Amino acid sequence: MPFDAKQFLSSVSASPGVYKMLDEQQNTLYVGKAKRLKARLASYFRGQLNAKTQAMVSRIADIQITVTRSETEALLLEQTLIKELRPPYNILLRDDKSYPFVFVTDRHPYPALEYKRARQRRGDGKYLGPYPSSGAVRESLTLMQKIFRIRNCEDSVFAHRSRPCLQYQIERCSAPCVDYISQPEYQRDVDHAVMCLEGKSEHVTQLLTAEMEAASRALDFEEAARLRDQIQQLRQMQQRQFVDNESGDADIFALAQRPGALGISILSVRDGRLLGAQHHTPKNDLDLPPEALLTEVVSQYYFGQPHSVPSEVITNLPLEDSALIADALAQQAGKKVRVTHQVRGHRAQWQHLAMTNAEQQLASQLANTTQLTERFTSLQQALGLPSLPERLECFDISHSQGEATVASCVVFDHQGPRKSDYRHFRIEGVAAGDDYAAMQQALTRRLKRVKSGEAIAPDVLIVDGGKGQLNMARQVLTDLQVTGIVLLGVAKGTTRKAGLETLFLESSDNPLVLEPASPALHLVQHIRDESHRFAIAGHRAARDKARRTSTLQDIPGIGPKRRRELLKFFGGLQGVQKASRDELTRVPGISAALAETIYVTLNG
Repeated sequence: MPFDAKQFLSSVSASPGVYKMLDEQQNTLYVGKAKRLKARLASYFRGQLNAKTQAMVSRIADIQITVTRSETEALLLEQTLIKELRPPYNILLRDDKSYPFVFVTDRHPYPALEYKRARQRRGDGKYLGPYPSSGAVRESLTLMQKIFRIRNCEDSVFAHRSRPCLQYQIERCSAPCVDYISQPEYQRDVDHAVMCLEGKSEHVTQLLTAEMEAASRALDFEEAARLRDQIQQLRQMQQRQFVDNESGDADIFALAQRPGALGISILSVRDGRLLGAQHHTPKNDLDLPPEALLTEVVSQYYFGQPHSVPSEVITNLPLEDSALIADALAQQAGKKVRVTHQVRGHRAQWQHLAMTNAEQQLASQLANTTQLTERFTSLQQALGLPSLPERLECFDISHSQGEATVASCVVFDHQGPRKSDYRHFRIEGVAAGDDYAAMQQALTRRLKRVKSGEAIAPDVLIVDGGKGQLNMARQVLTDLQVTGIVLLGVAKGTTRKAGLETLFLESSDNPLVLEPASPALHLVQHIRDESHRFAIAGHRAARDKARRTSTLQDIPGIGPKRRRELLKFFGGLQGVQKASRDELTRVPGISAALAETIYVTLNG
């Protein structure tokens, strides 16, 4: 069966990560990294490709992805996998050259940062290194030249310039060749760049912050703005790569589950570095609770086909008999092993990353064309429809005690969620908390467009809320005289547990009870859950719209001192808005809880 690229790309994350292209025998063809996985992978299936790339793409039977927290982390994992798997389409590095250095001469009044393959014996400058990767050295030099505007031209070119070159025009050089910057000022920038390459970027940031404040007090706002931009660029460079910087050996297990689908991801971290990930989609034929299922997975992983046991096993759910598993692993490894699901700091970040990967695998599984066709066929049989339904629409309501009420409409077809057709309805003019009136308004607005021919009519219209909402939907269809649409209401079971829902076909007098393992019920649960998620997202966006435009003084817990520290640390409000939660916690006086409040307030 040929690889369905369109179906695969519909569920791929836009996050940074690593992808493995596999052939029919599950052999790895190619390993790559991407800043945005979806965009990078899409490029393989559209546009002009060279002959070798076309040959590789023609052999693809499956693509596995691992989401990472940053592009740097993806680069580290990519290189680890290439060395381990040695894919035929990757460039296998066979470099017998000497290690590279960065050289700064002391014989030139305006020195450049130079790439060198060997240290010279004469002492006419400073050598930084050696470095293990020439690519990393060149990338670092480019970054230093961009931030501090250090020249990158040869001395012979520098000596014969009479006017600034293009590098000056694009603000990549301060044009010392034509005396646009004084020698002391240029040397200061070179010193700052050298300090960053020596790992002292935090100290450089503090120096630049002091200079920015001094320039501001002297009313030299242009210089202050330039320094602010340098600070922001340095902060981006300093963004913590937790997998590379934090020590520890751990395996992280995460389980994600939706009706009829299950995804498990296992991340392996050694010496603080992510070495690889495994993804599994086991069946849960016994309908075990997630905790019991994850316990079985951990037990089989270590005791069925033994793997190296790390000092810590982290799970996203509490395991049954976790103490017993820890003792058994300790005996097998000959050392103390900790098994836990309650972690903090960088271990919590590992746990979150594993959960992200499990969710991604689950989304890919749910987008499988064969599985979707089976579910639509099962729904046709369960509802007694004369033909296979082509389009399903589901409505849900979300609000906070009547505030910012929003209705959602999500659409599924044979390709899965059709997100381009999703819609939010801002509900206005109804009593706070009146879900029936809110549903009536949303359905009326939607079905009026169907009646006028402006929108496509669904084959099955699903409303979340049970008998009351179903009756409201029936009334709207009758009032608008819209026919040919099958109505289906979804009422949660007494315990609100997935699999115990009651469906009502056309009216509240016609209940329909499906088996928990029914593919039709899984499809209804999937679209119901997606509608609920989309409604909540719309409600939060509406509720937090005013907060996103708030300034720092509007945030609870941010007084003048903390506000000043935030602006100094990030070089201005724009830098604060771009900062991640982890970066915010590095500011003196900002706790993790306060960082979360700041991030949510500024970003929604």
